[in-house]
Amino acid sequence: MGQAYSCITCFPSSSSKDPSQSQIPDLEMNDSGSPTFLPLSPCATPTTTTTTTSTPNSVARIPANLLNHTLDQPTQWLQLSPEISYNHNYSPLEMALSRQHRGSGFDVPGAVHSVTTPRLDKEMQGDAKLVIIMVGLPARGKSYIVKKLRRYLNWLQYETKVFNVGNLRRECESEHEQSAKFFDPDNAELKKIRDKLALDVLENLIRWLKEGGRVAIHDATNSTIERRALLLKRLRQEPQIRVLLLESLCTDDRILERNFRLKLLGPDYRNRPAADALADFKSRVANYEKAYQPIGDWEEERDIQYCKLINVGKKVIACNISGYLTGQCVFYLMNFNLADRQIFLTRHGQSTDNVTGRIGGDADLSPSGRKYAEALSKFIKEQRVQFALDLVHEQHEREEIWKSKGLEPLEKTDGSRTPEELMKAKAESICNSQFIVWTSMLKRAMSTAAYFDPDEYDIKHIRFLNEINASICEGMTYEEISNVYPDEYNLRKQNKLFYRYPGIGGESYMDVIHRTQSMIIELERMSQSCLIITHRVVMRILLGYLTDMSQKEMPHMDVPMHTVFEVRPKPYGNEILKWRYIEHLDKFVQDH
Repeated sequence: MGQAYSCITCFPSSSSKDPSQSQIPDLEMNDSGSPTFLPLSPCATPTTTTTTTSTPNSVARIPANLLNHTLDQPTQWLQLSPEISYNHNYSPLEMALSRQHRGSGFDVPGAVHSVTTPRLDKEMQGDAKLVIIMVGLPARGKSYIVKKLRRYLNWLQYETKVFNVGNLRRECESEHEQSAKFFDPDNAELKKIRDKLALDVLENLIRWLKEGGRVAIHDATNSTIERRALLLKRLRQEPQIRVLLLESLCTDDRILERNFRLKLLGPDYRNRPAADALADFKSRVANYEKAYQPIGDWEEERDIQYCKLINVGKKVIACNISGYLTGQCVFYLMNFNLADRQIFLTRHGQSTDNVTGRIGGDADLSPSGRKYAEALSKFIKEQRVQFALDLVHEQHEREEIWKSKGLEPLEKTDGSRTPEELMKAKAESICNSQFIVWTSMLKRAMSTAAYFDPDEYDIKHIRFLNEINASICEGMTYEEISNVYPDEYNLRKQNKLFYRYPGIGGESYMDVIHRTQSMIIELERMSQSCLIITHRVVMRILLGYLTDMSQKEMPHMDVPMHTVFEVRPKPYGNEILKWRYIEHLDKFVQDH
């Protein structure tokens, strides 16, 4: 049965508040000092409702005063949007339509350029600045999530920074006791201190955005409606900022227990006995649970956009999401997991064009490149076995550490097999799991994968992984480019990130970032280990994301030929290993 959509849009009058801020509730304090929440005007913001109806000809209803306006002045109703028209005598209706038209805030660095007028130069686009307010109990993976989200947004060239309230609290720990008592929701004095810390961090966050930042993340529990309202009230004073609430929930007891124990290695408990530290942390969590109010009806009634992640993305709930940037955040958060795996990246083997120093093209491998391709397949097989052994040994050592600290092991066994038998079975299972090989669609990359058995490896050739298109410079050496196109050569040296090769199909680093975005999403989504065989520019861009490299460093990263980078995702970040192929020894050697 199909759906029919009825869209009702309310246009604010010229005296209305900025619709970009209408998602934040009015808030006043009553006589007792508690917040009083005032409902928003029903027409404070453009809203869309979706209904299922059997009437196929449902139409949008226009308020009578607007209908009269259109009948009296039909030519103005049919006029182009003020963002296209350069007539600056705008009516109140045109101003409202202009604000609604700009609400999507579609902005892609290096790919979208907005046309502005003198008035629009003074008004920030609706999606220009974003504040993400984290919500959730301790040990629910909030910091893990925000670190990954910050890395992804920075890679897309949206300057992003995390502001952690816990860090400020620890800086002030000499003034206040930092045990579980500090988080008692019934202690009004300590609650004021916690709220002040949250607001101080928010002020730092706002200051950074005003200095040029794009996305700021407020990393704290923010576990009550009262706390979230306090933050939203302050943000309402900043008309250029949109807000996304991001809640992390965890219902998996095994993940929770592991997260609790990881906290023992953190700054709050580093020098305390493990059993006492774990008991104190669980007491802290219990204090938060007493007052915890998950995101829900209160936020929905006020059209506040939010996203809930349950069990680190296993289930995702998104509500009232608007704006391109917030949509990108939610899409990314739907696609990652905690699986232990290997991600190998390498350039193709040496090609005949590499021998002569020519860029681009579609040359095949040189004899040296074919030798590297054969050695690469053997090396990957060896590393798969080594990774499996490393993983089971790490897990075993971790269990021994918990035992030595007087804690129960996380891995429960029935006692029917010895620890050595269990380790061997786990290693075999990891070795036999699916392994994926991705290459570009250029000959030199596909030939580098020729020695991988398709019955053992899932091999895919992907156009997104092709080398940057140098257009009119394809097949030239850099010396030839400097002689024939000296201006282009110098422009590229000045800004490699945004420089685009001239001519049909010419690309910039930013263009390659956008076409490999789906590859990053897929890397985060899949739980299998993989090998990526690609080219220098694409290698720099993928490694720039995986190693959290700045936009200044990434275009100049050293990625030599016949070198393999191995990335192992971990809860605290990615481990990076580097291997060089020594041709005369026909073996790979690890760089330290």
